[in-house]
Amino acid sequence: MSQADSLIETLKRQLRAQGKTYADVAQWLALSEASVKRLFAEKHFTLSRLECICDQLNLEFAELVQTMQADEQRLQELTHAQEQSIVDDWELFLVAVCVINGYSFDEIHHQYQLSEPECTRQLLKLERLKLIDLLPDNRIRRRVAANFRWRADGPIQRFFQQHIANEFFRSRFDSDSEKLIVLNGLLSPAGNAEWQQTMQRLAKEFHALCERESGLPIHQRFGTTSVLAVRQWQYGLFQGYKREGLNNKVD
Repeated sequence: MSQADSLIETLKRQLRAQGKTYADVAQWLALSEASVKRLFAEKHFTLSRLECICDQLNLEFAELVQTMQADEQRLQELTHAQEQSIVDDWELFLVAVCVINGYSFDEIHHQYQLSEPECTRQLLKLERLKLIDLLPDNRIRRRVAANFRWRADGPIQRFFQQHIANEFFRSRFDSDSEKLIVLNGLLSPAGNAEWQQTMQRLAKEFHALCERESGLPIHQRFGTTSVLAVRQWQYGLFQGYKREGLNNKVD
């Protein structure tokens, strides 16, 4: 991603953090909302327009650049050893998931059976892992990027697959807060790649929504997990019916 692209992405996060919309930006710039959407999609802004938006956000342009640089230095994933150290300590695992989801010290302490000293100890471990900075008065500053992810086939992903996946899917998915959609069809490699890009955009929208609601009190938010998955795959039950020599191998 170019620096210009990164700057616009940082600006979008600042808008979301303050609850501002494209309609607000359109009003500030005296443009139509469609024109503003196009500017963001094409990432093509004049310096004067960027400064105008920053003024409306009470943000110096230099601060926007500094925020972009700080975001670029944030962790996108941990090493294998770091993930293993978290998985090996269940209390640390719990606190790590909490802070990644934006919990404060008091919210962790009051919601879970962790004493203040124990909570502090776990946070200090996360600071040594460079996941957070623990500031005075037990304030937590996350050092993970908006697109932070657990390692593919890493300790935490394997833990999820072995211990959590079955529990997650043990539901009828018929309550107001649940939905399960299973899609099946035939796609070319190009079509598969296009669908994966769509899934990635959905993941960005999910993170943006979490960030936009981060200012709500913790009692107004609840843990929400979405699993987006795609595989070139066929039920093992059907494998015995395949004719020999066909090249449509699935795994």
